[in-house]
Amino acid sequence: MQHKRFKSAAAALMGLGMLLSAAAPAAAQAPSASEAVPKIIPGFDASAMDTTANPCDDFYQFACGNYAKLHPIPSDLPWYNQFVALYEFNTAALHQIVEQAEHAEPHRTANEQKIGDYYEACMDTSAINQTGLAPLDPELKRIDGLKSKAELPELIAYLNRMGVDVFLSYGSQQDLKDADQEIAYIDQGGIGLPEKDYYLRTDPHSVEMRKQYVAHLDKMLTLLGDPADKAQAEADAIMKFETELAKASQGIVERRDPHKTYHMEELTAFAATAPILSAPKYIAAMGSPVVTSLNVASPDFFRGLNAAIGDTDLATLKAYMRVHLADSFSQRLPETFEQASFDFYGRDLTGTPQEQARWKRCVNSVDASMGDALGQLYVATYFTPSQKQEALTMVRGIETAMGQDIESLDWMSPATKAKAIAKLHQVTDKIGYPNKWRSYAKLAIRPNDALGNSVRAREFETAYQLSKIGKPVDRSEWQMTPPTVNAYYDPDQNSINFPAGILQPPFYDKSEPATTNYGHIGAVVGHELTHGFDDQGSQYDGHGNLANWWTPQDKANFDQRTACVANEYSQFQAVPGLNVNGKLTLGENTADNGGVRLAMMALMARMAMDAGKVPGPAASAAEAKYTPLQQFFIAYAQNWCTNDRPQFLRMLVQTDPHSPNPIRVKGVLVNTPEFSKAFSCHTGQPMDPAQKCRVW
Repeated sequence: MQHKRFKSAAAALMGLGMLLSAAAPAAAQAPSASEAVPKIIPGFDASAMDTTANPCDDFYQFACGNYAKLHPIPSDLPWYNQFVALYEFNTAALHQIVEQAEHAEPHRTANEQKIGDYYEACMDTSAINQTGLAPLDPELKRIDGLKSKAELPELIAYLNRMGVDVFLSYGSQQDLKDADQEIAYIDQGGIGLPEKDYYLRTDPHSVEMRKQYVAHLDKMLTLLGDPADKAQAEADAIMKFETELAKASQGIVERRDPHKTYHMEELTAFAATAPILSAPKYIAAMGSPVVTSLNVASPDFFRGLNAAIGDTDLATLKAYMRVHLADSFSQRLPETFEQASFDFYGRDLTGTPQEQARWKRCVNSVDASMGDALGQLYVATYFTPSQKQEALTMVRGIETAMGQDIESLDWMSPATKAKAIAKLHQVTDKIGYPNKWRSYAKLAIRPNDALGNSVRAREFETAYQLSKIGKPVDRSEWQMTPPTVNAYYDPDQNSINFPAGILQPPFYDKSEPATTNYGHIGAVVGHELTHGFDDQGSQYDGHGNLANWWTPQDKANFDQRTACVANEYSQFQAVPGLNVNGKLTLGENTADNGGVRLAMMALMARMAMDAGKVPGPAASAAEAKYTPLQQFFIAYAQNWCTNDRPQFLRMLVQTDPHSPNPIRVKGVLVNTPEFSKAFSCHTGQPMDPAQKCRVW
């Protein structure tokens, strides 16, 4: 689970994926009658198992071998897994909430008015189709009115403020070396494909994907009114321009090193490296507070951007901005735009045959735009104080296990152990939802202005983020909304964060024994905690500063162990002809391995406190066939039961810092001696190799 990656419930589709249990709260059993109740999967899913498989040969097949047959991928999704099951349930729950807010007149609160009116406008496709491009006309005319490149800085800022990703990105961030301060940053951006190598790889699949992207650009420009021959020429020219941006960009593996994305520069010095951007003029046009220095995350990019703009004619730059504007707001434009955008980003890129139902997309948009407002209503129904306390108890038990693990290490000196323990004790535990909610009082939402609502919500968020520059860091803030089915570790704040959306059955289910709960949510908690000590998190101290707290020998020992993990995972084939990128996925793989170990240690500690008895309710008949540790490992594996579309899986392997789900099972358990002992595996079997890797 990646730091600051997911900001809405919809992001669960790119998250880790967990189960949904039949033991959901009573209030959760009846989403609005306008949609079917999502299918509920038991916490210990015996039906998903293939018990004819030898667990020592392929434990994923043993734990999840029947899952794909039982759970075909819905036509509107690129995959289906345990995370998505809970995401679907939470989306239905949020649907009920927004519909109630929509129809709660005349006694609605201010937040309910904004939630209900945003949803109402988003759902009014007749009005959206009828108004056509008229709501976008001011922006299109502004682009068309560009007379020279000297006017570009203000226009780029105008588009960036409303969340249109053209040319670059600018915002606020916690200073990596002064974790109490918010600073300005400027970074690479402006490409329409997932990451730079999509523009540069020469394999047949990548070549075809680029052709499909150019066809998409052509289609969007045609819908915007350009003649066919002009649109084709513009699409080719845009592809050439974006390829130059891609060449200048940092790669996704390089950007995993925080030192490579932290370059503080005086504004005047930075401005000289990209004069065509006129950085002071651009920053002022963004509505930013005055800055004299900023973090230039990718310095080489701006030299490349300056050259690319200089070498590209004004007509192409206009076409580039127009097409990205239309793509960015395609969900609020007539259905021809919406469909064209989905044809590429859904069908071509991920293999998904059908777009999600409109109500789902509108619910997710409410969550993304006003997450705290919607989150307040969500937690009032779906997350009780007792759930919060129970989660905190488990988290603290796993933190205790982490301390014991650090103390037991034979490759770390006492000096570094003391620093590691100090950092562990400084970890902040954020459970469920923020302690204080954001105000949306200044955000205007109208029931008949779908595009305007989206524009204003994005501009509101941009202004909110920029207002932080030069101020002390607010450590109470979250990077995910409460309904999100995910979790994250924040190295800048040294915090582990578990939204209410993931703290639902079966992640934590009072009807399940501790063995299953620790295999589910316990492994997730341990995963996030381990991120504080993976190859990225280990570079930050307990206060969140990018600072070295390792002795040279201990760091060498650590690097040797992480290299073992990276090399091991690089040998796993994800799809035919494409292996896992062990360097890209190193942090997540390290966290997976450490997380299971910590959850197992905490479970054993709880059992020891009760004379070996498993805490919680008695195991079901299906669970009782297995020993407590076997139940734990089955539950962990079933976190990752999945059914993936081939195109989507290929995209994930090339862009996602998480390994594919089946490899998340194998990669962890082949390194876990306790697993081999629990299932009586012997050295040399596929799940019990002689060479094992371990960091934490």
